[in-house]
Amino acid sequence: MRVTNGGAKRILTAVVAAVTLGVAAPAVAEAAPSSGWNDWGCRPSATHPQPVVLVHGLGANDTVNWFFHAPKIAAQGYCVFSLTYGTGILPGVGGLASMRDSAGQLGRFVDKVRTTTGAAKVDIVGHSEGSTMPAYYLKYGGGAAKVANFVGFGANYRGTTLGGLDALAKALLTTVPGLDLVLKTACGACKEYLAPSAFLDDLARGGVHVAGPAYTSIVSKYDEVVTPYTSGILNEPGAKDVVLQDFCASDASGHLSQAIDPNVTGLILHALDASYLPKCTPFTLPL
Repeated sequence: MRVTNGGAKRILTAVVAAVTLGVAAPAVAEAAPSSGWNDWGCRPSATHPQPVVLVHGLGANDTVNWFFHAPKIAAQGYCVFSLTYGTGILPGVGGLASMRDSAGQLGRFVDKVRTTTGAAKVDIVGHSEGSTMPAYYLKYGGGAAKVANFVGFGANYRGTTLGGLDALAKALLTTVPGLDLVLKTACGACKEYLAPSAFLDDLARGGVHVAGPAYTSIVSKYDEVVTPYTSGILNEPGAKDVVLQDFCASDASGHLSQAIDPNVTGLILHALDASYLPKCTPFTLPL
């Protein structure tokens, strides 16, 4: 499947409105139980014993961020659940709260999934902030004992320069009275992403990776939000780093379009179950 037609561009428009930093996500109806996504009656099979918890990016919500990948993961026989976390003053817009607070919210959701399904552990798959915040949960929130596989794409563990805009943001925060407090209140996660920050220092201390879960980090050389893209490369023992273009040279995905990239779907499924063999699909949406 070559994703180049007008329909795909319209889909990407919705994603762009939701998965970039600080942009409001449109309200989307909850996934129907028949989709296999957020079906609380689902019970894991012996083949796929861990339910999959999907974690969206900053400024997004779960239904917008996961409308492409979630049904495809569920179609492989997984119980799939997602949440919208870290909401602030804008309804339906998540990921804005401090990532420390959101990690606690994720932990409570993981416990709910485990209790409801009877599973001992879950797998976590996250996009963008959905990689950073869960990494903090695994390291400091007790998640390492409750998670078998952790997969992040559009991953970010060291912050972002946003192509140099971080320097402007830092200058404004130090010169405009009260702006620092406004940003901390409106988007605590945004401030935590401006390296150096106490949050990123805590995440990096002793290595991002912790013993227990299997880590997979997926990045794109063309990522225009996580800059440099190497902020998502762990390069740590016990973790696997995948550059999209090394897997599929014809993949032009940037940051946002990873939410609808079939190669990302395949790499997620392979990380969750090594017997699933992903295939390279030409993908030409560069956003």
